[in-house]
Amino acid sequence: MASTPLSLILITLNIQLLLLLLSPQTQAQTSAPAPSPSGPLNLTAVLEKNGQYSTLIRLLQETQTDIQIANQLNNSAQGLSVFAPTDNAFNNLPSGTINGLTNQNKVLLLQYHIIPKYYSLTDLLTVSNPVPTQASDQNGNWGLNFTGQGNQVNVSTGINATQINNALRQQPPLAVYQVDKVLLPEELFGARSPASAPQAKAPSSSLNNSTNTSAPASPSSGTSAGGRNVVGLGLTLGLGLACMGAFS
Repeated sequence: MASTPLSLILITLNIQLLLLLLSPQTQAQTSAPAPSPSGPLNLTAVLEKNGQYSTLIRLLQETQTDIQIANQLNNSAQGLSVFAPTDNAFNNLPSGTINGLTNQNKVLLLQYHIIPKYYSLTDLLTVSNPVPTQASDQNGNWGLNFTGQGNQVNVSTGINATQINNALRQQPPLAVYQVDKVLLPEELFGARSPASAPQAKAPSSSLNNSTNTSAPASPSSGTSAGGRNVVGLGLTLGLGLACMGAFS
């Protein structure tokens, strides 16, 4: 009879010990927070984190292009590839290049630096040129051209070209690449049509005067010839009258 309570005690102790051993795992499983969904991607935050893009950020915010990019970035399955000019790139432009643009043209210039699809650097080496940008129309204008080999990729516009030096972010759905030149589209900064040829100038007054003074030479010769004819006619009439007087 004395062994029965002892066995029960041992069984109870074993159960309690087992519960103590299992409880940390149970608590860890129940207390571990569920992974929170990643927040919306923000191009401006990427640029601010890397510095030297204050001019680009200001233009994005002034034209509200940053809002358009955020909406497309978080609602498009294609992703985006952004080519971000540094502050030095903007500073190296001729004075008034950006300030001389209308707000609409500023938007187009910013959109020209964005491809509506995610491309890694390796992808850019195999794309079909020209690659459409956010500014492109149905006629294929406002495109970018990519060349290079290995780890070096160059981008050109038809007006200028630069090397893609650094990937600020290269993870789908957003790629952000540093460029040291502002990409200038031909559609906005291309060569203007040649000016119309200047009209021929009117003859100068000195030329007119010389012409006028030399022109009367022919009439004067005609006048002298006429004078000789009159003199001859007068002599003939005089001789005729003299003959008539003699016969009379």
